[in-house]
Amino acid sequence: MTPLTLLARPDYDAALRPLPWRRMAWVTWRQHRIAVGGAVLVLGGLALFLWLTGLPIHQAWTAAATCRPAGSVACVQASNLITNKYVPQEVVAGFLLTLAPALLGAFVGAPVLARELETGTFRYTWTQGIGRFRWTLGKLVPLAIAVAAAAGALSVLSWWYFQPFFDVHFGTPLAPALFDLRGVAYATWTLAAFTIAALLGMFIRRVVPAIAATLAAYLGLALVPGLWLRQHYLAPVLSTSNTVPSSAWILDQWYTKGGKFAFAVPQKSGTIAGLIHQHCPTASGNLTLGQCLAQHGYTQWTSYQPVTRFWPFQWIEAGWLVALSALLIAVTIWLVRRRAA
Repeated sequence: MTPLTLLARPDYDAALRPLPWRRMAWVTWRQHRIAVGGAVLVLGGLALFLWLTGLPIHQAWTAAATCRPAGSVACVQASNLITNKYVPQEVVAGFLLTLAPALLGAFVGAPVLARELETGTFRYTWTQGIGRFRWTLGKLVPLAIAVAAAAGALSVLSWWYFQPFFDVHFGTPLAPALFDLRGVAYATWTLAAFTIAALLGMFIRRVVPAIAATLAAYLGLALVPGLWLRQHYLAPVLSTSNTVPSSAWILDQWYTKGGKFAFAVPQKSGTIAGLIHQHCPTASGNLTLGQCLAQHGYTQWTSYQPVTRFWPFQWIEAGWLVALSALLIAVTIWLVRRRAA
């Protein structure tokens, strides 16, 4: 027999080329449009809640800011109205805003890889001309950008919502419970939650357990900056003045006598009264702790972070969260490439 040599057809060669990224983007949208739509609805509902509850707060804030004379009883009452009436709403809003990144990341990020690994459809997907690397990257990156952008848009409204409370000196923007609810930190925390969920979905390969593990891991990570890390982003300011700005984040307060440490400032009023009796037994009852101890040679020290460091802290926190997210995506891709088909 005489062998025949056939020329390769142009359309056959084209079929061997890698699948274009735009087609992968379309596949990602088709597979995850319900999750993305649900996330948009949740964030939209939260945004609507902030807007409807924030309008009366801003009206009260405007009335207090335009009240004259500023020191009158009516103006003081108008200012106190914000803290006395609307604090419960602020607590609810803060809780919902804190919960949103964890839920958004878990319910959008965990199924990205875990669903196909759980159902076994990844074996079919990896043979369709896209490859494991491009398949994983084409899923994770667009969805990560989408959830971070949505959270960033919500943080703008969060900024508007909390501003009246800060202007009447109820809390500080650097407070651990409020710092990451505004600015770029909110978007990057959502990004971190998404990448954690994607990695755990690859590890666990089951959607529901991956969601539960994501919520636990995110909670553990979220506690670290507020309790230990954030206060060390920049060296705190030390002051012996009793006029520390009300907007500052107080880290610690203590007293020295003769250049040596005496005791830390307690937080409970009963303990303060005991210290006054201990160190100033002859003091009159209307003296404050600071006045009492100053008369006996004690010096008060305060360690704090000024509110002017809000944006440097925001960019520092956003920087390490973006780096962590990039590392988690890289580890996820590495695990996918090593995964046996």
